[in-house]
Amino acid sequence: MVRQLHQWAGARVRSWGPEEGDAVLYAFSALFAGITAKFSQIDLYRTWGELALGPYLLAAAIALVLERHRVRLAAASSQRDDASGSPGLSHHLGAARIWLFLFVLVGATLAPLSLEVAWRSEGNPAAHVQPEVVTIEQAGHRAALGQDPYHAEVKHGHIVSAVRGEPTYESFFPYLPLMSVFGLPSSTREPVRVTDARIFFSVATLLVVALALGLCDGPTERKVRALQVLTVLPTAALPLATGGDDMPIVAFLLLGMVLAQRRQPVWSGIVLGIVSAMKFTAWPLAALALFAARDKNGKRAPLKMAIGMLVVIGPVVVPFLFRNADAFVQNVILFPLGLAGVASPAASPLPGHLIVAAFPQLHRILPLTVGVLGGLILARHLLLHPPQTTAQATSLAGWVMLIAILFAPATRVGYLLYPVNFFVWAYLLRDADELIAGHGADQRSGGVSDPPGRDALVA
Repeated sequence: MVRQLHQWAGARVRSWGPEEGDAVLYAFSALFAGITAKFSQIDLYRTWGELALGPYLLAAAIALVLERHRVRLAAASSQRDDASGSPGLSHHLGAARIWLFLFVLVGATLAPLSLEVAWRSEGNPAAHVQPEVVTIEQAGHRAALGQDPYHAEVKHGHIVSAVRGEPTYESFFPYLPLMSVFGLPSSTREPVRVTDARIFFSVATLLVVALALGLCDGPTERKVRALQVLTVLPTAALPLATGGDDMPIVAFLLLGMVLAQRRQPVWSGIVLGIVSAMKFTAWPLAALALFAARDKNGKRAPLKMAIGMLVVIGPVVVPFLFRNADAFVQNVILFPLGLAGVASPAASPLPGHLIVAAFPQLHRILPLTVGVLGGLILARHLLLHPPQTTAQATSLAGWVMLIAILFAPATRVGYLLYPVNFFVWAYLLRDADELIAGHGADQRSGGVSDPPGRDALVA
């Protein structure tokens, strides 16, 4: 029954026209924004929901009108038996979809971001920014002064080197050193409305996503869906407007996987090394990408990719680890896992948090148990069914991240944007993997036939 329902749902989704898919996505986004505006316990999230609800609703309505317009014109063209009208129709509706996308980008993502940054600069900053933004800006300021961003430690049950006047959890820097780059502008004398780290999160995300999707050989419509998830749907619009530090991570990860798919293991490794030097959440996909590393001849090249990663990770991370290993581990590993003895604001009501809240004695046992069991299951899977393509590696990373997020003692619902993006990318990369593999096979066999181009994939 479940399998039949899954097949029916899959067939129904595949039958959607592009505009119909837009309408569904924007409608669900409006529903999410409305629920967030009404029920979220975080003022910043409620404000985003109130601002984004209108643009999502209007976009869903316009997309539905465009879909009906497409069906009506296609039917009229079919009755006239005039195939020449199809290209014009596609061009007309494609331009309309672009304008609609830009409208949602401004209404649901950029406008709320701009307003929150402006309101933060006018007073009461705590109500218009998430703690991670302040933490990264403080780290950037310390880095600009040549100081160690990992200044908070727990010794004998007490926190030392905490920032005076700030919440205890803001004294910790639960990121890897390269993340402090986004906080460097805050060390200048410029006003906060031009130095807010969210601005640079957003700029980096948009530029890297554009580059990644421009290089990707996947079907156009799948690239559009990936673009929506990374820029205008709540998976991107909400974090960019409120916190945003995870968005550059997923953007660089996508670029790294696209380069891996294009069989550029060294450049892929460098990009994955950059993002791995920002946050540990990038490591699962970066590690699994090694299984999909191939050179131009289609031969496995994990060593080349690993060297590319280490060229960045080594010089960036190792000096901070050697400078103060205890502080580094407490900030980057123990604090995010909720094991540093410090209350973290990252405590969404997911299974892991609910379990340790009901049974505090499992606070340390649960992550250890999940880590060991999950590691054994993953190792067995990698031994029996190692991922061979970027799509397979990305899909597997999605499941790893999903389980880790659900059972971590201290985590946020927002972290689910990682598995969501990974599953979307697996869908995006699947056909391109087959295309590139077929092209490589033709070259090795000395065939003279050209591989199918991107237009063939779209068709």
